[in-house]
Amino acid sequence: MQNAMRVATGTLASTLKPVWRFKTNAPIVSSPVVANGRVYIGSEDKSLYAINFSNGRKIWSFPTQDVIEATPRVVGSVVLIGSSDGILYAVDSTTGKLRWKYTTEDKILGAANAVPAPNGKGTWAVVGSYDNYVHCVDVATGKGIWKYQTENYVNGMPAITKGRVIFGGCDGLLHVLSLADGKRIRTFPAGEYVAGSATVDGALAYVGHYGNAVICANIDAGKIVWTYRERGFPYFSTPAVTTDRVVIGGRDKQVHCIERATGKGIWLYRTRGKVDSSPVICDGKVVVGSEDGKLYLLRLSDGKLLWSYTIGRPIISSPYVTNGWVLIGADDGYVHAFR
Repeated sequence: MQNAMRVATGTLASTLKPVWRFKTNAPIVSSPVVANGRVYIGSEDKSLYAINFSNGRKIWSFPTQDVIEATPRVVGSVVLIGSSDGILYAVDSTTGKLRWKYTTEDKILGAANAVPAPNGKGTWAVVGSYDNYVHCVDVATGKGIWKYQTENYVNGMPAITKGRVIFGGCDGLLHVLSLADGKRIRTFPAGEYVAGSATVDGALAYVGHYGNAVICANIDAGKIVWTYRERGFPYFSTPAVTTDRVVIGGRDKQVHCIERATGKGIWLYRTRGKVDSSPVICDGKVVVGSEDGKLYLLRLSDGKLLWSYTIGRPIISSPYVTNGWVLIGADDGYVHAFR
């Protein structure tokens, strides 16, 4: 199972074999999530799918009015998914029937995050939209609780920790809000606009941005702790963070491993395409896709290639790793499952 640090527990073999693949009718940018023996994923064919995890067979599909790039979020018996039609949908995870929909003023490209409501009543979902707002919605009813305005698009999934909501926006700021009421606690410059999500551990947030850098920020102090620069290319990937390392994909076609304490580079692995896919770390290995059409398994200690698989079409989707399985979507319109 993956956690918010993009680290998965359990073992993962050094070589994998394809087990099944499931075809949708358009490229897949969305990333898979697994819950209750099912895989949930969106497609640019405007549909959300539920797939049998063990054999890759379709259970149901749910139509939206535009392409889906966002990653689903499973909360209890509900799947939350944003679409480019500007709507956050809550779909029954078992039947695929609509529970409710919440409308924003522009497309939703990032995943919703969900946490127990701070008042102890139910669960709240927090999602960013291209309408320049972050929206907080009651998961049971679909009613809006608060919304917070930024100066530009919000593309990534907001992180939530200790009663705070943390995200970077296309306004070039890191925002720290109170979960209870959506009021700003602080904002401070990230350096350039942020397309991916922040990975947060305690007071520290790790994020890549369009100004060709990865930063570690102290969200309590409102300041940048370190800045990592390798070459003049932006980062759209979301970092995976362990106790001592930060791993992120770059548009310079490389996977970057950075020392967490200092921001110094440890190793680089070069692919032949941009790496917008967000890596997952499991069992001393890094799993990540590239726009060169390959899925890579790298050794975390030194970046050595352990295994790769050629799908043959760009991979922008991020892997989901669970119990020795790896699932990922690709531009070929398939969800691919390996173990």
